[in-house]
Amino acid sequence: MVEQSDRAPLLDWEEIPPGQPPPNCAFTGLSEKDQIVAVFVVTFDTRSGNMVEWCLPQDVNLEGVEFKSMASGSHRIANDFIYFRKGSYFGLACFANMPVESELERGARMKSVGILSPSYTLLYRYMHFLENQVRHQLQCPGQYSPLEAFYEDKKAVLPPGGNGLVTACPTSALGTMVNRCMHPEMKITHPAGCMSQFIRFFGEQIMVLWKFALLRKRILIFSPPPVGVVCYRVYCCCCLANVSIPGIGASVPEFRPFFYINVADITALETELSYVACTTEKIFEEKKELYDVYIDNQNVKTHRESLQPLLRINSADREKYRKLSEQRQLLLYSQEVDGDCTTNEEDLFILFFMEQNNRIFQTLLEVAGSADPTLTAEHVRAMGLDPQGDRGFLVDLLEVYGIDVMLVIDNPCCP
Repeated sequence: MVEQSDRAPLLDWEEIPPGQPPPNCAFTGLSEKDQIVAVFVVTFDTRSGNMVEWCLPQDVNLEGVEFKSMASGSHRIANDFIYFRKGSYFGLACFANMPVESELERGARMKSVGILSPSYTLLYRYMHFLENQVRHQLQCPGQYSPLEAFYEDKKAVLPPGGNGLVTACPTSALGTMVNRCMHPEMKITHPAGCMSQFIRFFGEQIMVLWKFALLRKRILIFSPPPVGVVCYRVYCCCCLANVSIPGIGASVPEFRPFFYINVADITALETELSYVACTTEKIFEEKKELYDVYIDNQNVKTHRESLQPLLRINSADREKYRKLSEQRQLLLYSQEVDGDCTTNEEDLFILFFMEQNNRIFQTLLEVAGSADPTLTAEHVRAMGLDPQGDRGFLVDLLEVYGIDVMLVIDNPCCP
């Protein structure tokens, strides 16, 4: 039996209570209403494999979306959700696998229902609708009227000549903007609601990922299905590199989330200078020319010799992680004892790393603009870094961002 919404049957995609501002309102260039570029149904056919069964508009280019919205290995799981990139658009698809008594379908019916949009930050709002629709498609194949009504209501009106620019993770998630635009729905379905799980999963290793993110490295995360939670880790990795100082990062490659990728994306990845992505396909581990950092479960590794020292966690990393954990405990205590919910864990984590990044770049810019542009051990400690353990990281950072200062912390005997 398909779950019924308590709203009108064709309007159960409206996730935000009436009268509230749209979440993440600073993160999208389109209006709240006009954002869906395409809606589609993908099915697994025992003879042809993955294929697009239905879509609107009918002339939209969905080449490859049948593999992006049904991750390799999904036949082993009951359901999943997948964020992905398709050209200049982002997609969200919900997958479900239902046992059937059919020899033709080999005992299982598998489908995904998905959407494309110029922005990934609002896709989560339609998760519930897509989950309902994929169950509906499994039980009543070929009944597309709810999807047709959804598309008519939500289809995007793009700027003339605009085909939706792909942007990096939002850097404007500051203070009141974060609070004003976030809603409880995110805590369940949106990537912004998973930062605390991300930190708990990686522990102190988060500091290693932070350095690779700030250096704009190509980061690839491997995991078997389900892939939804791994897509969240892609988003969280991007958030580690946020900087709010004007001009910083203007000359470096944009740190872009690819979300889920498969072998069909190899050509696109060959030209990318900086990205974060996840995959369920183990073959990518052998494609070392496509990535700098490879993450398998909690194992972070790099085949690049120059980056291997960055895998070591130093005393300054442990201190930062201790402060982060301490701030989190204080936040949870104030929420429990005082009922103070003006700040949440996601705000805390995003702002923690943004303030850390700002402190580093502010110090570097001040030293670079001084009469004596020499970076001392005292400067490095003031930035929250280890003068010895982070020397290689700093050298790389100065080179990547084109900041002209001189390091004088060469002698390990004299920290």
